[in-house]
Amino acid sequence: MSAPLVTILDDEPEIRQILTDVLEDAGFRTQSFARAREFEASLKRVTPDVCLVDLSLPDTDGLTLVHRLALEQGAAVIIISGRAQVQDRVTGLELGADDYITKPFDPAEVVARIRARLRGTRTVVQAGNTAEFNGWTAHFDRYVLEDGTGSETTFSHAESEVLRLFLESPKRLISRAQMQEMLGGAAGESFDRAMDVRISRLRTKLKEDPKNPRLIKTIYGAGYIFLGDVVWR
Repeated sequence: MSAPLVTILDDEPEIRQILTDVLEDAGFRTQSFARAREFEASLKRVTPDVCLVDLSLPDTDGLTLVHRLALEQGAAVIIISGRAQVQDRVTGLELGADDYITKPFDPAEVVARIRARLRGTRTVVQAGNTAEFNGWTAHFDRYVLEDGTGSETTFSHAESEVLRLFLESPKRLISRAQMQEMLGGAAGESFDRAMDVRISRLRTKLKEDPKNPRLIKTIYGAGYIFLGDVVWR
């Protein structure tokens, strides 16, 4: 099996070299890019396992790129940015990023975060590519939710991980600790905020009543439970 491929998009050559060296020493394959145009062209040839993306890019808006990657690519997206404000982190996660690392960073932490993302993705049991539940169909191969009328709504890679976890464990309580173990990522406020954002976005896409959701229930102090009846295809 080939080593996981990590792509690095950052306009600072020193950052690209540091990340390339530490990741290749850790056993990953890497590709690095200074411009978004070159980076996006490479995605047409190969899908990486993880994309490391800086937000301050000379030829495009980094947040817009992150959102597009989350919707269109099957790769985990980790932002590495000098923007350390809480709102920047929240916005990045809301747009579909799987994790957010601020500069300056410890290279060993980047390796650990990547391994956590990959471990989380591979830990979830892969039941199939299509799940039907309560009038909805989730197409995980296309990142699409389809309602009973055939109308489709896209969801991000990050949202797909959470939705899949719920659909593979219906009517069972899933604690925050279990979610962190299954999905990877650093435990703490950043992970909790990321889960809150993704679950809120999934509820919106499933047309849930925010005050009384039918499918994804919050069990305060304990975790979440998915109440739908699920059939995998």
